[in-house]
Amino acid sequence: MPRCQLDHITVTSPSLEAGAEFVWQTLGAEPQVGGEHPHMGTHNLLLRLGDALFLEVISPNPDAPAPKRPRWFGLDSLRPDAVPSLSTWVARTTDIHVTAGACSEPLGIVEPISRGALNWLITIPADGSVPLNGIGPALIEWQTDIHPAAKLQDLGLSLLKLELFHSEPERAARMLSSLDLNCLLSVSPLPSGAAPHLVAHIDTPHGLRELPAPNLALQRPLRQ
Repeated sequence: MPRCQLDHITVTSPSLEAGAEFVWQTLGAEPQVGGEHPHMGTHNLLLRLGDALFLEVISPNPDAPAPKRPRWFGLDSLRPDAVPSLSTWVARTTDIHVTAGACSEPLGIVEPISRGALNWLITIPADGSVPLNGIGPALIEWQTDIHPAAKLQDLGLSLLKLELFHSEPERAARMLSSLDLNCLLSVSPLPSGAAPHLVAHIDTPHGLRELPAPNLALQRPLRQ
């Protein structure tokens, strides 16, 4: 089976403006414009975290027609006043069908997606949810020679670790093992019944910062 690598982490938000403010208040960096996903009725912003690693802010696109299927990453369940969330992550593979079949958790259906001239294959659950409450990744197979992160402005940020919190840590660890994916990821236990969540540990020009899930997010004042 092809070895997977962490490709990007995803912040979901009711709007790109709110998501960009969340990232600024947490990391002190401004994500740059990405593009639109016509198949999903969404659009995004991007922030480089490495040569082949980035942070994505994604939201429903108010100027696009609603898709005839659930949007990905649970975006249809977001309220207009929802706090932006580090909701899920994406793992890169060179053979998405083989990798998805080997995973110990169901990750969804392989679908073709595009953003401008960029094309890729990605796993999406039929109901638009995030696998294993966000602890499970989407799988992606890029159909490009140059990784999108390489084209982003380098603002001096790098991802040191993505921590997966789950009340069944053995299950989460088994999933990572089935994907042959351990680099930059760790699993931490939670009490039974506690909500799974992610914490990204990111080195920035302002020091080490943590990007939390919404229930852990500090409500900082907006920029004036």
